[in-house]
Amino acid sequence: MLIGELAGLTGATTRALRFYEEQGLITPERTDAGYRTYGPESPRRVRNILDLLASGFTVEDVRSFLPYLGGEIPQVLGYHPRCDGDYEVGARRIAALNERIATLTRLRDQLVTRMPWLADHEPDPTRSGDQARRGA
Repeated sequence: MLIGELAGLTGATTRALRFYEEQGLITPERTDAGYRTYGPESPRRVRNILDLLASGFTVEDVRSFLPYLGGEIPQVLGYHPRCDGDYEVGARRIAALNERIATLTRLRDQLVTRMPWLADHEPDPTRSGDQARRGA
């Protein structure tokens, strides 16, 4: 399949697919005319890359999972004694996310301390930001 077809199947952009190739995450074949062609395993591989990136992993982190990207994500991320290094990548990512969550929680708590009337406030999705500020 060509790059546009792979993009359509996975929801990735062609630009992202070229970037994943530059980063060594996917490796297409080339036709005589220089077009990229992707095998039948490529959609799963790209979806796994997208899922890992959406889960907070960096491209460098995803690179450590290269041998597993052709499988199902729960199996990819499952702990296996032979992939202790990959386990460490996940552990570092969770630690970083926990740190970000703690920072955001602290910032939210500071804002609520300054503006306690916002503590239980849920924004009205039918009102734009301008309408909400004006009380419209």
